[in-house]
Amino acid sequence: MNPTRPHFDIIGWREWLSIPELGIPRIKAKVDTGARTSCLHTCGLETYESRAGEARVRFTVHPLQKKTDYSVECDCPLLRQHEVKDSGGHVEMRPFISVPITLGALTWEVEFSLTNRDNMKFRMLLGRTAMKGRFLVNPALSYQFGKSHAHAKSHPL
Repeated sequence: MNPTRPHFDIIGWREWLSIPELGIPRIKAKVDTGARTSCLHTCGLETYESRAGEARVRFTVHPLQKKTDYSVECDCPLLRQHEVKDSGGHVEMRPFISVPITLGALTWEVEFSLTNRDNMKFRMLLGRTAMKGRFLVNPALSYQFGKSHAHAKSHPL
């Protein structure tokens, strides 16, 4: 190993993550080096101003694909709104939030755009900005930190 070259953990093209601050013990993410920003599937998205004058966003997450009977209600500060071009070339104005995520033993802050991803296979995309300086991606691998980390047997996830 070259002592001047930094060490990066290797992750696969899909990984199980958790977003404890939003109450999401696990969510399967597609590791997407083609996407600059990370994205989280939401429904019932509503931006509003709190009584203290803070811009906030309220939304629901169904962390598991095809399991709409389990949902997590979220409410957090709105970081900004910004236009995002999706993989089909469509431009959409999206709200952004910033929350810590956990993968294995590592926890770090990630900015997410929020949008409806009902027609997509993954409820979350982990974009290259969130991975920069932390990971190398091996597209031949999956679930390098386990298939179901960060959940208890009694939990519906």
